[in-house]
Amino acid sequence: MSHGQIAGRRLLGLVGRAAPAPRAFSAAEEVQLRPWPAEVRASSEALWRKLQAGGVSVTPDFISEEEEALLARELEPQLRRHRYQDEHWDGAIHKYRETEKSYWSKECNEILQRVRNAAFPPGVPQLAQVHVLDLDKSGYIKPHVDSVKFCGCSIAGLSLLSTSVMHLVSEQNPQDWLDLLLERRSLYILRGPARYEFTHEILKDEESFFDGRKVARERRISVICRNLPLPEESS
Repeated sequence: MSHGQIAGRRLLGLVGRAAPAPRAFSAAEEVQLRPWPAEVRASSEALWRKLQAGGVSVTPDFISEEEEALLARELEPQLRRHRYQDEHWDGAIHKYRETEKSYWSKECNEILQRVRNAAFPPGVPQLAQVHVLDLDKSGYIKPHVDSVKFCGCSIAGLSLLSTSVMHLVSEQNPQDWLDLLLERRSLYILRGPARYEFTHEILKDEESFFDGRKVARERRISVICRNLPLPEESS
């Protein structure tokens, strides 16, 4: 066999060989390849990077089951003194009850101090009263932007009793959106552009989906720490 025939056979062998199959990534590798954490979905990677740089975050399992139960037990007597309201005065919240709480047990106060340490830099003045919002299973929060009269540039919320989905949409560019999966016992922080350039809402049970997956809603209590408005924010 001539040298040309051997080379031709080698070439034919290469041409006829099937292309290698695309590599299948494991679940762990797929998570690493995502441009955002598992509890975040966004309309674009650029938008997520912008809001993340501004201070948006979700920390799953920020508190333990025992700490969740401790907070819920301490809140229940105060919440029971209120009935669920059909609609908030500004129309943003439906089927809810809420309260402000300044005094906590030592154990609960230690939990809240961890929240404050995670959310607010040293020296930032904070509201002494913690906002507590109790949403019925059928309750929800409509898209809205918080008023600067009531709190400053950062809020930090613990999610108790139920997982839910928070949906944010840019007021200037409605095609820019962000979904946050707020699992039970997670901590979410909103600051920067997400606070005043985006509406945010908690989806009602029948609309509660994350990344195409149904997220069943139950009664949800959020415990929210806030900083005081700065003079330039409230003016």
